[in-house]
Amino acid sequence: MNYWKRIQQLNLKQLFQLIVLFASQPLLIRPTFIASKRTMSVCDELFGKSHHKNNRANAFRHALWNILICQNTLKWTKNVEKSIVWAQKVTFLYEKVTKNKDLERFMDLHNNAVGRNQFLVIFDKKEDKIIQLLQNLMENAHKLMKIDQKPILQTQLIYIED
Repeated sequence: MNYWKRIQQLNLKQLFQLIVLFASQPLLIRPTFIASKRTMSVCDELFGKSHHKNNRANAFRHALWNILICQNTLKWTKNVEKSIVWAQKVTFLYEKVTKNKDLERFMDLHNNAVGRNQFLVIFDKKEDKIIQLLQNLMENAHKLMKIDQKPILQTQLIYIED
């Protein structure tokens, strides 16, 4: 993911929202970008480019992204809840400014939340254990056809394409 290219696509309002968010917590900018780059690196290594589709690998990526943001920012916030709130703000803003269809946005937001929920359980685990846990969740991911299909567990990854 080319962050500079993504930033250039933002309109003025979206750019302002991004600036305000990062200005509110400047010490969390670097760990957030490190987490984002690491997420992409892990997913490229595990899945090639397939994680850019709306599949199980994409669900894995979104959950890992949130976990790594939480984990990296915890070193600065020293507070699990503050790290989770930060990850939620960053990933929600990202989803808000992307031009996804409703079902895709729903999927991404849900998988982001799964990652943050998992962080509560595994915040002290090493990356290889986190990856293993998410791969297990990915195997049991639920295929979603429409948003109002049925209630989905907050611990279950979802995807919309095979």
